[in-house]
Amino acid sequence: MDNVECSSEEVSSDSSIALQSNSSGTQVNSKVEFSKDEEDLIIRMHKLVGDRWPLIAGRIPGRTAEEIKNYWISRHSSTSQ
Repeated sequence: MDNVECSSEEVSSDSSIALQSNSSGTQVNSKVEFSKDEEDLIIRMHKLVGDRWPLIAGRIPGRTAEEIKNYWISRHSSTSQ
């Protein structure tokens, strides 16, 4: 098994979240973008801990487990592997 070290310093803060107003005027996430560093960390952490989204999100400041899970499902679904 590969020895992978992960630290919060590895995560850059250049990611952005696009917000869109719904019919009631409340802003909701329509698209969440991840930096290359965040994507790499998510991939490495998933190899180590599997689908434990809260654990992975805990390593990326400002990210929720739901955002990580949605990112993974949209880009790394089992049909594309």
